[in-house]
Parts: sequence; C-alpha cells; structure tokens
Amino acid sequence: MRSIRRQLLLALLAVITLATLAGALATYRTARDEAGALLDYQLRQLALSFRDPARYGTMRREPGSDEDVEEFSVQIWAADGTRIYLSHPRHELPHQVSLGYATVDTGLGKWRVFGLQQAGQVIQVAQPMQLRDQLALAAALRIVAPFLLLLPVLGVLIWVVIGRGLRPLDDVAQAVGTRTAVALDPLPVRHVPAEVLPLVVALNDLLMRLQRALEQQREFVADAAHELRTPLAALTLQVQLAERAADAEARAEAFAEVRGGLQRATHSVQQLLTLARLEPGASEPVLQPVDLRQLAAQVIADHLPLAEAREIDLGAPPQQQPCIVSGEADALRILLANLVSNALRCTPRGGRVDVVSGS
Repeated sequence: MRSIRRQLLLALLAVITLATLAGALATYRTARDEAGALLDYQLRQLALSFRDPARYGTMRREPGSDEDVEEFSVQIWAADGTRIYLSHPRHELPHQVSLGYATVDTGLGKWRVFGLQQAGQVIQVAQPMQLRDQLALAAALRIVAPFLLLLPVLGVLIWVVIGRGLRPLDDVAQAVGTRTAVALDPLPVRHVPAEVLPLVVALNDLLMRLQRALEQQREFVADAAHELRTPLAALTLQVQLAERAADAEARAEAFAEVRGGLQRATHSVQQLLTLARLEPGASEPVLQPVDLRQLAAQVIADHLPLAEAREIDLGAPPQQQPCIVSGEADALRILLANLVSNALRCTPRGGRVDVVSGS
C-alpha cells in the first residue's frame, strides 16, 4: 500500500540532501577561489623574501634529501640560466616559466608558480594545486558533515511533523468510520484545514445524496403498501366470492374476476416501478395525451369489488366527449386511484361515488 507519509519523507529528505550537496559544491568553489587568492599572495610574499641571497644560502639542501615535501618549492636561476638554488630536489619545475603567476603541469601534477626577477636572477616559488583543492574540500566537508550526521534526526522529525499534518485525514476517517448506517448528517467543516476541506465537502455531498435516496426508498415502500392495499383487498373479496359460488358457472365467472384482479394488481406494481423511476434525479418523464375518461373507467374497474363489498355505488356518468390532457399515464392513474380509494374509505355504507372528468 502506498503511503503519503513515506513519499513525503523520502521527497523531503531527497530535497534536503540535494540542497546540502549543492551548497557544499558552491562552498567548495568559493573556498577554492578564496584559498587561491590567499595562497597566491603567500607565493608572492615568499618570493620577495628570497631576494636576500643570505636567506637561500642557509636553506640549501643536498640533492636526494629524504625530508617530507613542504607546501612550497623554491628555485632560483642566475642571469646565465644556471639554477643556483632548489629547495626540493625531487620537485624539479620547468625551466624558468614566465614571470608572474602561472599554472604548469609537471610529473607530480599541476603546480601554481610565481616568478619574480631580481638583480638579474629569477626567483620562482611553486605550490601544488592539490593543496588548494584539499583546503577547499575540507571547507565543504565542514558544512556537509553536520547535515549528513543529522539526516536521520531530520528524518524522524519530518516523519512526526508529516504525521501531525495528516492528522485531519485520520480525524475524517474516524468520524466516518464510527457512524451508524443511518447517520447521514453532514460532517462538521469548522476548523477543517483548507487542504482537507474539499474532501469533507465531497463527503457531505455524498451523504446528502444517500439521505435523499433513502428517503425516496422509504416513500416508495410507503406508496407501494398504500397502492397495493386496495387491489389485494379486492382480490381477497373476489376469492371469497369464488369460494361461495353455488355452481360451476358462477365459480368460473368468479375466478375470471380473480384473474382480472391479478392482472390489475400486476399493472399497479408496474405503475409503482414507473413512479419510482420518476423520482427526483431520474430522467424527465415523457408527456403524452391521456384520456381521463378511459383512465377513470380503468380505476373504477379496479375498485369495483371494494365498492360492492361496502355497498357503495361507484361509477361514472356517461360522457360523449373524451377528456384529453397532457401528462404521464401511469402517474395520473396512481393519482386517480388514490382519490377513488380515499373516497370509498370516507363514504358511508350505501353511499355513492361518481368519478367525473371534464375540461
């Protein structure tokens, strides 16, 4: 499983390491330039100090000396080109390089040389470039070493800080995980960090949609129970009539009524399913011309057994002209069925209910 905390830790440590190395490289270059300027000045001062012959006369060494290599190598040339002094016999430099500063290649590597002419003599003082690089590298390491040593400590601190920064996500997860299945109220957005706020807003929007879906489901179940109550009651009465039939012909007629009632109940279920598709969020219904007179006749036929059981005269007056409206046929049928069912329930025994349509 991918971890955001681990990715952030590795990314931050990589950035810190790269920044430290970049700073060390810049320090190395700066230190090398500054050390070069300082050591060039020392070369010049050392060359000036050898203008006195008494100084290098007392410092003469025999060829093949086993003494350690010094920081500087000095050689002096006479006017006729004869070398009269060499501080390090093992470190022979090129013969009389140009006066002033120069960088020359020897068998021992690159050397920085300063040449000075004095009373017909040429004094040359040289220093290995490796020494300057070592000084610059040491300065860079003094900067990098503490950061490298503290890198594990920085890793632990960054891990803790990132964990504190990601704590709002843990709070959101805990708030959602501890809820029951019916707890769909929105999550609080107060004191939520700006980076986590879009997630909380999206979750609240999802919870609102789920709440609307559950409410629609409850309404559908309630509507289904209400709509199926009347057809099932009518079927019960029709079955009872079939059981009390005196002869086979009456029984066959009664069972035909039962089959018709089953068909009407099936159609009512289909209407309920159609109504469920017409709930908010579903596609828009298709409006079409509907004849309310024919619709009323169908509803009356569905409720006629209940009306007969309550000795209520249910019917519709004769109408010659159709009553056409624009609407959704199944939704209008459910609406009219509710009206007729309520009318039968509220009408006393022996009463009369007329279904009249007109424009």
